[in-house]
Amino acid sequence: MAKKKPPSSTSLIAHPYRPPAGFGSVQVPVHKASTVLFADTAALRARTWKEKTGYTYGLHGTPTSFILEERIATLEGGLQTLLTPSGLAAITLVDAALLKSGDELLIPSNAYGPAKELARNELARWGIVHRFYDPMQPESLRAALSPATRLVWLEPPGSVTMEFPDLPALLRPLRERPEVVVALDNTWGAGLAFDPFDLGAEGEALGADISIQALTKYPSGGADLLMGAVTTRDPDLHQRLKATHMRMGWGVASNDVEAVLRSLPSLALRYSAQDRAGRELAAWWGKRPEITAVLHPALPGSPGHAHWAALCSQAAGLFSVVFDARFAGPRVDAFIDALKLFRIGYSWAGPVSLAVPYDLASLRKPGQGGGMLVRFSIGLEAVEDLIADCEQALSALDGT
Repeated sequence: MAKKKPPSSTSLIAHPYRPPAGFGSVQVPVHKASTVLFADTAALRARTWKEKTGYTYGLHGTPTSFILEERIATLEGGLQTLLTPSGLAAITLVDAALLKSGDELLIPSNAYGPAKELARNELARWGIVHRFYDPMQPESLRAALSPATRLVWLEPPGSVTMEFPDLPALLRPLRERPEVVVALDNTWGAGLAFDPFDLGAEGEALGADISIQALTKYPSGGADLLMGAVTTRDPDLHQRLKATHMRMGWGVASNDVEAVLRSLPSLALRYSAQDRAGRELAAWWGKRPEITAVLHPALPGSPGHAHWAALCSQAAGLFSVVFDARFAGPRVDAFIDALKLFRIGYSWAGPVSLAVPYDLASLRKPGQGGGMLVRFSIGLEAVEDLIADCEQALSALDGT
């Protein structure tokens, strides 16, 4: 019997077979590529990465990533979306694309911590000035504006401390300054709680210029990937962002895009379920004597509740509680360690509920109060089980 001759690698690489067209499926096909092939040199010379009219290189998009971008744009109420490797990368893209040495950036004092650190470090080294304003005092923002201001961030609600600002009041003085771009971190809202591009009263044209999201959170929902999105309505602004996006070389993995696409159909259901459970657990905490404050925008008494009620239809399953001053850090840590269903970890919006402690004084200006705060992210467990878990763990506060 003759030995089989090994097939030529060429016959495997340049195989002539092409599957028939017309295959349909529920899920979006996953296209993976760094190299994109062209039919001829005319096609190579004719294509551009600036518009979604064709494909040039994997970094600039595949059919899979284009589909996710279009769906996120629809979710946000925008026209164009760019994908980034993380939510923080989305923030960085906006800052890098729109600011230069000598420009000024205004950031809410309760903004996402890494975004503030970016301003204090990299942006400062590049000659970009930043100032913080109190988002709960619109006059604080107006007073912070200067001739050098070029970009203002909004973040509803505030990171960890959950204050919900009066967005229309913050936007009105900014819309008097056409040179100022307004970017809004819409990760909490997820494109569902409110429209970032339509925030004014009826008949009032008032909204952000850019909306970013950490798709890591609700759009993914699995706590297993990192991705961000930058959405706009202005084609010229989109091209400014896209040019920087290209030069920075930011791409996303097709398998991660696939995971977000698979999760998007359940986004509204998950958001609603986690919203309901979060409100129920937050209301339970509001009756506990160990707590001095429950920080949840949808609960009366929480900072900015009236602003939330005027603007929003929903709320994320995320809130914080402030423990009475008699419970020092080690005792609150013991409470968290005693939780059985809540796990300890950063991020939120995944299927598993999380609890993380913070020193409130480190999140506020001196003189605004302190104490220990715990941020709860509600997953998809039964809310009655989450309440029971919190109740059993409270005994650890007293060491019993």
